[in-house]
Amino acid sequence: MSKIKDFLKRKNIEFTAKRYGIDALGAMAQGLFASLLVGTILSTLGSQLNIAIFTELGDFAKAVSGPAMAVAIGYALKAPPLVLFSLAAVGWASNSLGGAGGPLAVLLITIGAAELGKAVSKETKVDILVTPLTVIISGGLLAHFCAPAIGIAASYVGNVIMWATEQQPFVMGIIVSVIVGVALTLPISSAAICAALSLTGLAGGAAVAGCCAQMVGFAVMSFKENRWAGLVAQGIGTSMLQMGNIVKNPKIWIAPTLTCAITGPIATCIFKMEMNGAAISSGMGTCGFVGQIGVYTGWLSDIANGTKEAITAFDWAGLVLICFVLPAVITPLIALPLRKIGWIKENDLKLDL
Repeated sequence: MSKIKDFLKRKNIEFTAKRYGIDALGAMAQGLFASLLVGTILSTLGSQLNIAIFTELGDFAKAVSGPAMAVAIGYALKAPPLVLFSLAAVGWASNSLGGAGGPLAVLLITIGAAELGKAVSKETKVDILVTPLTVIISGGLLAHFCAPAIGIAASYVGNVIMWATEQQPFVMGIIVSVIVGVALTLPISSAAICAALSLTGLAGGAAVAGCCAQMVGFAVMSFKENRWAGLVAQGIGTSMLQMGNIVKNPKIWIAPTLTCAITGPIATCIFKMEMNGAAISSGMGTCGFVGQIGVYTGWLSDIANGTKEAITAFDWAGLVLICFVLPAVITPLIALPLRKIGWIKENDLKLDL
């Protein structure tokens, strides 16, 4: 047993929740952002501004989302070069065969292929052949036999969530908004979760609401401590910056989380805001305004396929209120009595910016 432990340590293979559930998942979201999301933004700009090169570049970026995710995961797992480069093929196969659950298939299969590749890396004199073959064959076989099933399972879970949100928009609006919003602030990837479950429709709209409540809520609530730098860093960056402060005082999380529970059902019941763009956008909130761009591209898709006649003033009002105005107003109001009773003290929200 000690020999196995020594081998795993030498190969930097760690079977831990942090390595796979935080590091790998977070990196996958970055890879997905740098390919699918950026590609979607470019394509949208290209189609709206009639700039053909943007549309073409966007299509190229979206096409390599599988390899981008796999390489990002390999990087998080500290894979050596030959393993890392070989994962591109694994990512392409997993994403292609995984269907709607492609991102989840990429995550699980890439982890397996990367760890096998790390195990054999530099163990033979023909490493330049053995390592890539091990990664590509193991990952390819896993993709062939497992990716379709993973995709079906992920789609089923996502479909159940979306169906439940349509049946009970108030209750599920609260649940989805709070869970995805909290996931966005935690050191895990809400974007990757939404992408893996193909979370769109009303459930996607609730997810957007939750993410915006956390990001804009923390940004405005902590404006006194962090000023404009904090407003920008959290408001269009990430509320994850507050995680260290949350560990010190979990009560600072109350106001943004309650705001999620308020804006989620408003999004689903009153404005019926849906995310019919890329599923990953559901978990991005106001980060680079990707969530809002996702809702907008969904409107365009709905108009193109005939399910929506036009973008109305009510649509725009809902988007602005849910994503910006309500979180900016409600969160500080909830935080005010918490400050008065001493649950939130001076500099509890201070960031090192």
